[in-house]
Amino acid sequence: MSGIVIHLPPGSGGAGGAEPGGDGVTLRLGPGQVARFGRGSATTPVELRLVDAAISRLAGEIRVTDDHWQLSNLSPTHSYLVENPEGAGEYLRVPPRRAGAPIPFEFSRVVLPTRRDTTVSFQVFAPDHVYLDPDALGGAGGQWGGRTVTAYSLDETATYFLVLVALCEPRLRDESPVAVPTTPRIVDRLRGHPACGRLTARAVSSHIDYLAEEKMRVAPPGGQDPGRGARRNGKRESIVGLALRFGLVREEHLALLPLRSGTIPHDEPIGGGEGARPGRHLGK
Repeated sequence: MSGIVIHLPPGSGGAGGAEPGGDGVTLRLGPGQVARFGRGSATTPVELRLVDAAISRLAGEIRVTDDHWQLSNLSPTHSYLVENPEGAGEYLRVPPRRAGAPIPFEFSRVVLPTRRDTTVSFQVFAPDHVYLDPDALGGAGGQWGGRTVTAYSLDETATYFLVLVALCEPRLRDESPVAVPTTPRIVDRLRGHPACGRLTARAVSSHIDYLAEEKMRVAPPGGQDPGRGARRNGKRESIVGLALRFGLVREEHLALLPLRSGTIPHDEPIGGGEGARPGRHLGK
């Protein structure tokens, strides 16, 4: 795992000495690096400042290892939850004073209790999980060197993969050799999926950014720095081109998408809805 990304939503706090309640904060940590979170103070610096009187000055610590990340709960009284937003209610409870609890989820939401009617939370993304080399399983291949890791670690049950399939759909169906669907079109296309009824344009854009920057590591062609709209279009084009060239998205993946309006299931040549595997999806 090359590292993790920590995202604190706007209004929850800030980074280091930033004023609370401002813009969202994104931190990137590599193996061996540590980020501390809590209310913080002049004598207790934290990398991730959380604003609530019920949260300790130094509430906890996140440490990145080679293949996962760990959460230490430094509170003497409060348990923390680590939710898997794509796991249909799956979560871990980290009790008070628990040090170095290993977190297995690719997407995680760390939730801290407060005295208000809402909790304080932040997200942790671990985009590069390590997978075993299939050729080495059950044999002696593992003794020849280090593990082989996947170039593009994509979870086909995640919402970002649904977004990727929807982006690639027109070209997979030979409907358009050039155009890539816009964000509103992606929202409309996925609205019929049982897990995407509340998917917003902002969430789709976030998934596209995550695919481009963390999962597939692409940039707009030519390295130019155009305006925001052109940059996003270039990012979409790069994502779709890479996904199709390397077979990351194939015709069989169209079955993950909801049926298009006016389509009869048994007449659908390569999509399909009756046998679609719904998977687990991030509700945004």
